[in-house]
Amino acid sequence: MNRAIAQKGAAGVATAVAQSVQYQGRKAIRQGSEQRRQEILDAVMRIVVRDGVRAVRHRAVAAEASVPLSATTYYFKDIDDLLTDAFAQYVERSAAYMAKLWENTEVILREMVARSDGSPGARARLADEIALMTMEYVRRQLMTRREHLIAEHAFHHEALLNPRLALLVSAHQEILLQGTGQFFQVMGSSQPHQDAQVLTGIISRMEYQGLLHGPQPHADEEMLGILTRHLHLVLGTTTPVCE
Repeated sequence: MNRAIAQKGAAGVATAVAQSVQYQGRKAIRQGSEQRRQEILDAVMRIVVRDGVRAVRHRAVAAEASVPLSATTYYFKDIDDLLTDAFAQYVERSAAYMAKLWENTEVILREMVARSDGSPGARARLADEIALMTMEYVRRQLMTRREHLIAEHAFHHEALLNPRLALLVSAHQEILLQGTGQFFQVMGSSQPHQDAQVLTGIISRMEYQGLLHGPQPHADEEMLGILTRHLHLVLGTTTPVCE
């Protein structure tokens, strides 16, 4: 993994994932048919977010997309194809979004590291800054990408029963893992892969709790405390003790 990060960077890995996505349903060949195909997949996502994966049926999707039933069965022979391609489209779009995010974030992170003189105090401030940046990322996800996160968790659960979805879930998880690994590599972590696995697990739980409970008093403060502690442990600094 470390070599992959060094060769491509997190943004490059996300772009590679986006380009590697393969669809299962019938390919669009007529003019305007690709737009209809995407409208059908978008309808699947809306149903998943609103009613859950089990509510995805050809008739329900056709009604949601305002297309004839024959259109859904033309492009997708069964529900498995509908679900797989809907999540494939989600992964493709998410990878493109994350590629831009990692590209911008890496610039900021390298500037933060460059300002640090390597002293214990400077490393502690770096941990605090990165913890705050990570907390703001989670908060922004919950505020502006809530429906995306709901769909993501729904498909992750369905992947336990569907091997084709499991492959897409693994590819999608790799995007965040690679980007976070680059975070730690730039920070000078001796084990960026392991540190990335821990942090992505923390982020995933925070997102799930945010979806489950909605906005809560002191949620940002609690998230920031957890992230600050973790990043201080990674950098080997002392977390400030609140009196």
